[in-house]
Amino acid sequence: MPRIEIALPQIRDNARMLSELYGQKGISLMGVSKAVLGEPPVVEAMIQGGVKFIADSRIENIQRMKTAGISTQFVLLRTPLSQAESIVKNADISLNTEIETLKELSHYAKIQNKNHRVIIMVELGDLREGVLPCELSDFAKKTLALPHIELIGIGCNLACHGGAKPDETNMHQLSKLADVLEKKFQIRLEIISGGNSANYEWYSSARDIGRINNLRLGESILLGRETTNRKAIPGLHTRAFQLIAEVIESKNKTSLPSGEICQDAFGNTPSFQDRGMRQRAIIALGRQDVQISSLKPDSSLEILGSSSDHIILDSKNQNLKVGDEVRFDLDYSGILSAMTSPFIRKQFTDRRSRAAA
Repeated sequence: MPRIEIALPQIRDNARMLSELYGQKGISLMGVSKAVLGEPPVVEAMIQGGVKFIADSRIENIQRMKTAGISTQFVLLRTPLSQAESIVKNADISLNTEIETLKELSHYAKIQNKNHRVIIMVELGDLREGVLPCELSDFAKKTLALPHIELIGIGCNLACHGGAKPDETNMHQLSKLADVLEKKFQIRLEIISGGNSANYEWYSSARDIGRINNLRLGESILLGRETTNRKAIPGLHTRAFQLIAEVIESKNKTSLPSGEICQDAFGNTPSFQDRGMRQRAIIALGRQDVQISSLKPDSSLEILGSSSDHIILDSKNQNLKVGDEVRFDLDYSGILSAMTSPFIRKQFTDRRSRAAA
């Protein structure tokens, strides 16, 4: 310990149910693996559940999956110019917004004697990556002129940096842009990728999804939630990931520190509420391991504070002993940080739990 337990059947179930849900209207899914660092067993569970592509933001994760024998279409979500040679070698498709990067991809695709497929990302309000709609036709023209580059689609990213919500207006705009490009350049776009786990509400209420035929899902598959309000999607598992840490101290202590209060180890001046003597436990987990605000303890426990490598709990009526295990649920940021930590062991289980209501 500490360890993160990953229930592969729950991830497989979520991927299957989401593939069936969106597939009713012809929408394929890219399973986004970046939060789990392309962990092969998790990715296999996604594929077994029916996702058609695996998408990641780091070429190193794609290389790891390929080395592990994962066979699928790999999509790179973030395309650094400096990694163009490796991108062409390892990714089947990449998302792009810069002509200079596409020129470099074209250069290495020619050297490697292969075609590299690309999706142009369009800026539709979230202000992360994307070509402006008014510049899209010119950008597509330049892309189509590049040898060994195959333009297969357009996409957008929403509800990430700016929190712009997918809705009928921006989804219609993306569909319309696809129509314009196809008519102007006499091409057929294979993928119109309308967004991510935030698209659930739009999809559920839309009478017409237009040209949208693909979504890139991470949190919905891993945690069974949409991301506009973090509500559970009916029928999906929401506890596929649990973090477990060991109690290394358990004592009754006063709730107020003594002496003059100065800054803590992270430059903050803490304040405390006088609760009298309390049963307190310390677990072997800290900020170097995980984002503390992402931890959700049992209702009988309360996180009082944390340092680099300790979390202090008010254990209330629980008589925790040294060596006991404490379990936490995680949100998406918690999974991201815990899976990235070299100090947290990953353990895969066949645990199944009752699906969310």
